[in-house]
Amino acid sequence: MTTVSRRLALIGALLLAALACNLPGGTAPTQPEPGAAATAVAQTVAAAVSQTLVLSTAPPSLASEAPADTPAPSPTLSPTPYFTDTPAVPMISVSMDTNCRVGPGVVYDLVGGLFVGQTAQVYGKNPAGTFWYIRLPNNSGTFCWVTGQYASIAGDTSLLPVYTPPPTPTPMPDFDFAYHALDTCAGWWVDLRIKNVGALPFRSYLLTVKDLNTSVALTASNNGFNDVNGCLTSTTVASIEPGKVVILSAPAFAYNPSGHRIRATLKLCTKNGLAGVCVTNVITFKP
Repeated sequence: MTTVSRRLALIGALLLAALACNLPGGTAPTQPEPGAAATAVAQTVAAAVSQTLVLSTAPPSLASEAPADTPAPSPTLSPTPYFTDTPAVPMISVSMDTNCRVGPGVVYDLVGGLFVGQTAQVYGKNPAGTFWYIRLPNNSGTFCWVTGQYASIAGDTSLLPVYTPPPTPTPMPDFDFAYHALDTCAGWWVDLRIKNVGALPFRSYLLTVKDLNTSVALTASNNGFNDVNGCLTSTTVASIEPGKVVILSAPAFAYNPSGHRIRATLKLCTKNGLAGVCVTNVITFKP
């Protein structure tokens, strides 16, 4: 008997035993129809063989179907771009020490300066864009105007407010004077040194010198300013411009006032004939 025949006989016996177990108790088994058992056995064997074939075929490995557990690629880091910072608030520096005034121009009072190496915040500009309104770096409570002639600006100035300059101050004349020398030729006179420290020129004067020891007083007035140098030369200038210095010779005493107390009262005027704006100063000295 072949191996297949043995398996078929075994399977048939098992089927008959199973059918016998499923019958109700006390009931005789029903005789199957001729050939029916063989057909059933054949079908069972075919199913068993088919099942054996299916089970003997190993399913494909799940591991082979799963994607490879490869590490995720590392992100490529791009270099961070470098940007040059532009100040949000415009800042100013200068190539030369620059005056800072209460208004945009030399006619305004001086309140400080912006110096080489310093930076200051810019808060505004004049309508012409030639002056900048800043806060002084060494005095945070002071705001003033600097010229843009020597200035460099870092930052966007297009959004800066345009400030209307304050009214131009009324120029005022002023001067200082002092005793300079005692000179002589036909008599003795004192020379006075005059410096214009105001904003307007002087063109005429009235001078009185009084010897407080003898009560002798001498007066002179003129357009222009005369400097007599002994008996040799005499120089006259028509006006004393702002910032300029001249020597003015007083009227001559008939005696030598050396060592006496002299009071000089000097009136200077901005126009000829003692007209215009006039300023008077007084000094006392001993030649």
